Amino acid sequence: MPTQKSEAFRALHHAPRAFIIPNPWDIGTAKLLAGMGFQALATTSAGYAYTRGLSDYQVGRDQMLAHIKELAAATDLPVSADMESGYADTLDGIAETYRLTAQAGAVGASIEDATGRADDPIFDLAEAVDRVTAAVEAVRALPAPFTLTARAENHLHGRSDLNDTIRRLQAYQEAGADVLYAPGLRTREEIQAVVSSLDRPVNVLMGAPGLRLSVDELSEMGVKRISVGSALSRAAFGAFLRAGREMAERGTFTFGEDAVSYADMARLLGPRPS
Repeated sequence: MPTQKSEAFRALHHAPRAFIIPNPWDIGTAKLLAGMGFQALATTSAGYAYTRGLSDYQVGRDQMLAHIKELAAATDLPVSADMESGYADTLDGIAETYRLTAQAGAVGASIEDATGRADDPIFDLAEAVDRVTAAVEAVRALPAPFTLTARAENHLHGRSDLNDTIRRLQAYQEAGADVLYAPGLRTREEIQAVVSSLDRPVNVLMGAPGLRLSVDELSEMGVKRISVGSALSRAAFGAFLRAGREMAERGTFTFGEDAVSYADMARLLGPRPS
Protein backbone atom coordinates (compact mmCIF):
# COMPACT_ATOMS: atom_id res chain seq x y z
CA MET A 1 0.00 0.00 0.00
CA PRO A 2 2.15 2.94 -1.24
CA THR A 3 2.16 5.85 1.22
CA GLN A 4 2.03 8.47 -1.56
CA LYS A 5 -1.15 6.98 -3.00
CA SER A 6 -2.70 6.67 0.45
CA GLU A 7 -1.96 10.28 1.32
CA ALA A 8 -3.23 11.52 -2.04
CA PHE A 9 -6.50 9.70 -1.46
CA ARG A 10 -6.91 11.12 2.03
CA ALA A 11 -6.16 14.65 0.75
CA LEU A 12 -9.00 14.44 -1.79
CA HIS A 13 -11.46 14.36 1.11
CA HIS A 14 -10.27 17.74 2.37
CA ALA A 15 -10.33 19.68 -0.90
CA PRO A 16 -12.73 22.62 -1.21
CA ARG A 17 -14.82 20.79 -3.83
CA ALA A 18 -16.36 17.32 -3.70
CA PHE A 19 -14.72 14.66 -5.86
CA ILE A 20 -16.40 11.84 -7.74
CA ILE A 21 -15.14 8.35 -6.97
CA PRO A 22 -16.71 6.14 -9.66
CA ASN A 23 -17.17 2.41 -9.20
CA PRO A 24 -15.66 0.09 -11.82
CA TRP A 25 -16.44 -3.61 -11.67
CA ASP A 26 -13.53 -5.14 -13.59
CA ILE A 27 -10.09 -4.29 -14.98
CA GLY A 28 -11.45 -2.91 -18.24
CA THR A 29 -13.85 -0.46 -16.61
CA ALA A 30 -11.16 0.57 -14.11
CA LYS A 31 -8.80 1.45 -16.97
CA LEU A 32 -11.52 3.30 -18.86
CA LEU A 33 -12.44 5.40 -15.83
CA ALA A 34 -8.79 6.12 -15.07
CA GLY A 35 -8.38 7.34 -18.64
CA MET A 36 -11.27 9.78 -18.20
CA GLY A 37 -9.36 11.73 -15.58
CA PHE A 38 -10.96 10.60 -12.33
CA GLN A 39 -8.70 10.88 -9.29
CA ALA A 40 -9.68 7.70 -7.44
CA LEU A 41 -11.79 4.57 -7.85
CA ALA A 42 -13.99 2.50 -5.57
CA THR A 43 -15.00 -1.10 -6.03
CA THR A 44 -18.64 -2.19 -6.06
CA SER A 45 -19.47 -5.52 -4.48
CA ALA A 46 -22.72 -5.71 -6.45
CA GLY A 47 -21.16 -4.80 -9.79
CA TYR A 48 -18.44 -7.39 -9.35
CA ALA A 49 -20.94 -10.03 -8.24
CA TYR A 50 -22.91 -9.48 -11.46
CA THR A 51 -19.80 -10.30 -13.51
CA ARG A 52 -19.63 -13.63 -11.68
CA GLY A 53 -23.26 -14.43 -12.40
CA LEU A 54 -24.23 -13.75 -8.79
CA SER A 55 -26.36 -11.24 -6.94
CA ASP A 56 -24.90 -8.90 -4.33
CA TYR A 57 -23.53 -10.37 -1.08
CA GLN A 58 -22.84 -13.76 -2.69
CA VAL A 59 -19.12 -13.26 -3.26
CA GLY A 60 -16.84 -14.46 -0.46
CA ARG A 61 -13.97 -12.58 1.11
CA ASP A 62 -11.13 -14.37 -0.66
CA GLN A 63 -12.65 -13.86 -4.08
CA MET A 64 -13.36 -10.21 -3.30
CA LEU A 65 -9.79 -9.65 -2.15
CA ALA A 66 -8.49 -11.16 -5.40
CA HIS A 67 -10.76 -8.78 -7.33
CA ILE A 68 -9.49 -5.79 -5.33
CA LYS A 69 -5.90 -6.81 -5.97
CA GLU A 70 -6.58 -6.92 -9.72
CA LEU A 71 -8.22 -3.49 -9.76
CA ALA A 72 -5.57 -1.88 -7.57
CA ALA A 73 -2.87 -3.15 -9.95
CA ALA A 74 -4.76 -2.10 -13.08
CA THR A 75 -4.24 1.67 -12.71
CA ASP A 76 -2.13 4.16 -10.78
CA LEU A 77 -5.20 5.57 -9.05
CA PRO A 78 -6.00 5.05 -5.37
CA VAL A 79 -8.64 2.35 -4.87
CA SER A 80 -11.11 2.16 -2.01
CA ALA A 81 -12.72 -1.23 -1.45
CA ASP A 82 -16.35 -2.11 -0.80
CA MET A 83 -15.89 -4.73 1.92
CA GLU A 84 -19.58 -5.09 2.78
CA SER A 85 -19.94 -5.78 6.53
CA GLY A 86 -16.37 -6.97 7.00
CA TYR A 87 -16.92 -10.61 5.95
CA ALA A 88 -16.65 -11.78 9.56
CA ASP A 89 -18.76 -12.46 12.63
CA THR A 90 -15.98 -11.80 15.15
CA LEU A 91 -14.05 -8.61 15.88
CA ASP A 92 -10.75 -10.40 15.21
CA GLY A 93 -12.14 -11.53 11.86
CA ILE A 94 -13.13 -7.99 10.96
CA ALA A 95 -9.67 -6.69 11.84
CA GLU A 96 -8.13 -9.38 9.63
CA THR A 97 -10.39 -8.42 6.73
CA TYR A 98 -9.11 -4.85 6.70
CA ARG A 99 -5.48 -5.85 7.08
CA LEU A 100 -5.90 -8.15 4.08
CA THR A 101 -7.67 -5.40 2.13
CA ALA A 102 -4.67 -3.13 2.58
CA GLN A 103 -2.34 -5.95 1.56
CA ALA A 104 -4.39 -6.35 -1.62
CA GLY A 105 -3.47 -2.79 -2.59
CA ALA A 106 -6.48 -0.75 -1.47
CA VAL A 107 -5.83 2.56 0.29
CA GLY A 108 -9.29 2.69 1.84
CA ALA A 109 -12.36 0.56 2.45
CA SER A 110 -15.88 0.67 3.83
CA ILE A 111 -17.66 -1.24 6.56
CA GLU A 112 -21.46 -1.50 6.71
CA ASP A 113 -23.77 -1.98 9.68
CA ALA A 114 -26.03 -4.37 7.73
CA THR A 115 -26.33 -7.90 9.10
CA GLY A 116 -27.33 -9.71 5.92
CA ARG A 117 -30.37 -11.12 7.75
CA ALA A 118 -33.76 -10.30 6.26
CA ASP A 119 -35.53 -10.52 9.63
CA ASP A 120 -33.05 -8.24 11.41
CA PRO A 121 -31.17 -6.28 8.73
CA ILE A 122 -29.21 -3.77 10.85
CA PHE A 123 -26.81 -4.49 13.68
CA ASP A 124 -27.67 -3.19 17.13
CA LEU A 125 -25.85 0.13 17.52
CA ALA A 126 -23.49 -1.04 20.25
CA GLU A 127 -22.43 -4.08 18.21
CA ALA A 128 -22.08 -1.97 15.06
CA VAL A 129 -19.80 0.46 16.93
CA ASP A 130 -17.66 -2.42 18.18
CA ARG A 131 -17.29 -3.67 14.62
CA VAL A 132 -16.30 -0.23 13.30
CA THR A 133 -13.85 0.14 16.20
CA ALA A 134 -12.22 -3.19 15.33
CA ALA A 135 -11.75 -2.06 11.74
CA VAL A 136 -10.40 1.34 12.85
CA GLU A 137 -7.87 -0.20 15.21
CA ALA A 138 -6.68 -2.58 12.50
CA VAL A 139 -6.13 0.12 9.89
CA ARG A 140 -4.48 2.52 12.34
CA ALA A 141 -1.78 -0.10 12.88
CA LEU A 142 -0.95 -0.21 9.16
CA PRO A 143 2.32 1.35 7.92
CA ALA A 144 0.53 3.83 5.61
CA PRO A 145 -2.63 5.93 6.01
CA PHE A 146 -5.80 3.98 5.27
CA THR A 147 -9.13 5.77 4.87
CA LEU A 148 -11.96 3.88 6.56
CA THR A 149 -15.55 4.69 5.62
CA ALA A 150 -18.35 3.68 7.98
CA ARG A 151 -21.76 3.15 6.41
CA ALA A 152 -25.21 3.40 8.01
CA GLU A 153 -27.43 1.15 5.90
CA ASN A 154 -30.87 2.04 7.31
CA HIS A 155 -32.21 3.62 4.13
CA LEU A 156 -31.31 0.64 1.95
CA HIS A 157 -33.37 -1.63 4.20
CA GLY A 158 -36.61 0.29 4.52
CA ARG A 159 -35.65 2.03 7.76
CA SER A 160 -36.19 5.68 6.91
CA ASP A 161 -35.47 6.95 10.41
CA LEU A 162 -33.09 9.81 9.62
CA ASN A 163 -32.50 10.57 13.31
CA ASP A 164 -31.31 7.00 13.89
CA THR A 165 -29.11 7.16 10.80
CA ILE A 166 -27.49 10.36 12.06
CA ARG A 167 -27.09 8.88 15.55
CA ARG A 168 -25.31 5.91 14.02
CA LEU A 169 -23.01 8.01 11.87
CA GLN A 170 -22.09 10.15 14.85
CA ALA A 171 -21.26 7.01 16.83
CA TYR A 172 -19.06 5.71 13.99
CA GLN A 173 -17.36 9.09 13.85
CA GLU A 174 -16.58 8.82 17.57
CA ALA A 175 -15.26 5.30 16.96
CA GLY A 176 -12.69 6.78 14.58
CA ALA A 177 -14.07 6.36 11.06
CA ASP A 178 -12.51 8.77 8.57
CA VAL A 179 -15.51 9.12 6.26
CA LEU A 180 -19.24 8.70 6.94
CA TYR A 181 -21.76 7.40 4.44
CA ALA A 182 -25.51 6.76 4.49
CA PRO A 183 -26.47 5.28 1.11
CA GLY A 184 -30.07 5.75 0.09
CA LEU A 185 -30.65 9.36 1.14
CA ARG A 186 -33.37 10.69 -1.15
CA THR A 187 -33.56 14.46 -0.75
CA ARG A 188 -31.42 17.56 -0.52
CA GLU A 189 -32.77 18.09 3.00
CA GLU A 190 -31.70 14.63 4.18
CA ILE A 191 -28.21 15.11 2.80
CA GLN A 192 -27.90 18.54 4.42
CA ALA A 193 -29.07 17.14 7.77
CA VAL A 194 -26.41 14.39 7.65
CA VAL A 195 -23.58 16.70 6.59
CA SER A 196 -24.41 19.33 9.22
CA SER A 197 -24.47 16.72 11.99
CA LEU A 198 -20.91 15.46 11.40
CA ASP A 199 -17.41 16.87 11.44
CA ARG A 200 -15.82 14.29 9.13
CA PRO A 201 -16.04 14.04 5.32
CA VAL A 202 -19.35 12.68 4.06
CA ASN A 203 -19.81 10.42 1.03
CA VAL A 204 -23.11 10.67 -0.85
CA LEU A 205 -24.46 8.02 -3.23
CA MET A 206 -25.70 9.36 -6.55
CA GLY A 207 -27.14 7.67 -9.62
CA ALA A 208 -30.48 6.72 -8.06
CA PRO A 209 -33.68 7.78 -9.87
CA GLY A 210 -35.17 11.03 -8.62
CA LEU A 211 -32.10 12.46 -6.89
CA ARG A 212 -30.77 15.09 -9.26
CA LEU A 213 -27.98 17.08 -7.67
CA SER A 214 -24.78 18.15 -9.39
CA VAL A 215 -21.23 18.07 -8.07
CA ASP A 216 -21.41 21.85 -7.62
CA GLU A 217 -24.64 21.61 -5.62
CA LEU A 218 -23.34 18.79 -3.44
CA SER A 219 -20.10 20.69 -2.85
CA GLU A 220 -22.03 23.74 -1.73
CA MET A 221 -23.85 21.51 0.77
CA GLY A 222 -20.54 20.37 2.27
CA VAL A 223 -20.37 16.90 0.72
CA LYS A 224 -16.77 15.81 0.14
CA ARG A 225 -17.08 12.57 -1.86
CA ILE A 226 -19.60 11.27 -4.39
CA SER A 227 -19.87 7.61 -5.39
CA VAL A 228 -22.33 5.79 -7.63
CA GLY A 229 -22.22 2.28 -6.18
CA SER A 230 -23.55 -0.30 -8.61
CA ALA A 231 -25.28 2.30 -10.82
CA LEU A 232 -22.58 2.35 -13.52
CA SER A 233 -22.59 -1.43 -13.77
CA ARG A 234 -26.38 -1.52 -13.88
CA ALA A 235 -26.39 1.14 -16.58
CA ALA A 236 -24.04 -1.03 -18.65
CA PHE A 237 -26.05 -4.19 -18.01
CA GLY A 238 -29.21 -2.24 -18.82
CA ALA A 239 -27.84 -1.48 -22.29
CA PHE A 240 -26.83 -5.14 -22.67
CA LEU A 241 -30.29 -6.37 -21.69
CA ARG A 242 -32.04 -3.93 -24.01
CA ALA A 243 -29.85 -5.13 -26.88
CA GLY A 244 -30.53 -8.77 -26.05
CA ARG A 245 -34.26 -8.21 -25.84
CA GLU A 246 -34.27 -6.36 -29.15
CA MET A 247 -32.63 -9.34 -30.86
CA ALA A 248 -34.75 -11.95 -29.08
CA GLU A 249 -38.12 -10.21 -29.31
CA ARG A 250 -37.90 -8.09 -32.46
CA GLY A 251 -35.17 -9.71 -34.49
CA THR A 252 -33.50 -6.35 -35.12
CA PHE A 253 -30.07 -4.94 -34.34
CA THR A 254 -30.42 -1.17 -33.97
CA PHE A 255 -28.62 -1.29 -30.59
CA GLY A 256 -25.35 -1.22 -32.54
CA GLU A 257 -25.98 2.40 -33.46
CA ASP A 258 -25.37 3.45 -29.85
CA ALA A 259 -22.48 1.10 -29.18
CA VAL A 260 -18.97 2.46 -28.70
CA SER A 261 -16.92 1.71 -31.79
CA TYR A 262 -14.33 -1.04 -31.99
CA ALA A 263 -11.75 1.60 -32.90
CA ASP A 264 -12.59 3.74 -29.89
CA MET A 265 -12.25 0.81 -27.52
CA ALA A 266 -8.88 -0.04 -29.04
CA ARG A 267 -7.80 3.57 -28.62
CA LEU A 268 -9.01 3.79 -25.03
CA LEU A 269 -7.52 0.50 -23.88
CA GLY A 270 -4.37 0.52 -26.00
CA PRO A 271 -3.30 -1.31 -29.14
CA ARG A 272 -3.14 -5.07 -29.22
CA PRO A 273 0.31 -6.61 -28.72
CA SER A 274 2.36 -6.97 -31.87
